[in-house]
Amino acid sequence: MIVVLHHKAYQQQLREAGLIASMSRKSMPYDNAVMESFFASLKQELTHHERFVDRDAARAEVFNYIESFYNRQRLHSSLDYRSPEAFENITE
Repeated sequence: MIVVLHHKAYQQQLREAGLIASMSRKSMPYDNAVMESFFASLKQELTHHERFVDRDAARAEVFNYIESFYNRQRLHSSLDYRSPEAFENITE
């Protein structure tokens, strides 16, 4: 079942859950560029060619992709072609 919420109801649910919506500023498409890049990678490298038996299987595969591959092995041009883990381990 898909539930479509009016934007005010959506914002109310966020407030009740203690969350803050993150939205780009008007005429500023680069505010969300990092997440757009992440989701493009996720789709291209995992979900576009995968069929999941159920939501739990999808959740496990996405978790594995992020924790085992994306953060530990995948090289990121914005991090001088290092993985996020390697970048975090650089001592200055």
